[in-house]
Amino acid sequence: MPKDYLDAVRQAGQTVNPLFAFLGMVVETIEPDRAVLRLPFRPELIQGGGVVAGGILAALLDETMAHAVLGGNKPGHKTTTVNLSVSYLRPAGPGADLTCEARVVKRGGRVLFVEAEARSGDAEAARATASFLLLA
Repeated sequence: MPKDYLDAVRQAGQTVNPLFAFLGMVVETIEPDRAVLRLPFRPELIQGGGVVAGGILAALLDETMAHAVLGGNKPGHKTTTVNLSVSYLRPAGPGADLTCEARVVKRGGRVLFVEAEARSGDAEAARATASFLLLA
C-alpha cells in the first residue's frame, strides 16, 4: 500500500478510507505488522438488544488486521482478506469506545496470518484470526 495512503488515513477528517469516515474509526498506530484502531462510541452502533452489533466488531477487527498487514507491506503491495474468524467473548455495551489491536503472526511469501483483540473499555469483547493474501 502506498505510503501516501498510510499517511493520509492517519489524519483527522481523512477521505481515503470511506468506511473509516462512515463508522468514525480513528487510527491510533500503524507500524510494520502492528496496528491499533479506535472506534468512538456512538448510539448508532447499538443493535436492538442494546449492545454493539457483532458486525461492527467484525469490521473493526478486520480493518485493524488489514492495516497491520499494510503497515509492513512493501511499496505497491496490496492485500485482501481471505479468511476471518471472530469469537465474541462478551457484549460490548453502550458508552465505551472500542479499541482494537492487531499483529501479524506470520508473514509468508503470499499469505499472512494475523490476530486481533477488540476491547470495550477494559474488557475484551472479541478476538479474531484471519488470513490475508498479498497482491503485487
